[in-house]
Amino acid sequence: MAAAPDRLADRLIVGLDLPSVVEAERAVRDLDGLASFYKIGYRLVFAGGLELARDLVADGKRVFLDMKLLDIDNTVAEGVESVVRTGVSMLTLHAYPKAMRAAVAAARGSDLTLLGVTVLTSMDEADLREAGYADTPAALVARR
Repeated sequence: MAAAPDRLADRLIVGLDLPSVVEAERAVRDLDGLASFYKIGYRLVFAGGLELARDLVADGKRVFLDMKLLDIDNTVAEGVESVVRTGVSMLTLHAYPKAMRAAVAAARGSDLTLLGVTVLTSMDEADLREAGYADTPAALVARR
């Protein structure tokens, strides 16, 4: 694991939870010198944010793709391999054991940090029951 960054600008992750690349680029410009690590999620990715992620990496910035990948193991592995090629620093995926193992194997040898999502923070016990789980959120997190 990499050592913790020294500068505050390198330790703060700014969420670019914006509807367009133009707005995200403006936010990055406005934060120049104050932040160098940015989170890009679905909303921005589907508005052209993957190219923005590549541009940020090329500009020396770090990028966290909050994609919460979930699929069969080899499809997750192929997705992780593609993400590795972008040069981003972090990626989220659902913490299903077989898919996690495949993702770890696909990221091996790269600088990509994988973050496993065990339970979405918005889910409560009723949501889990409705989805077919008998566990509480805490128990499901511990089990995964």
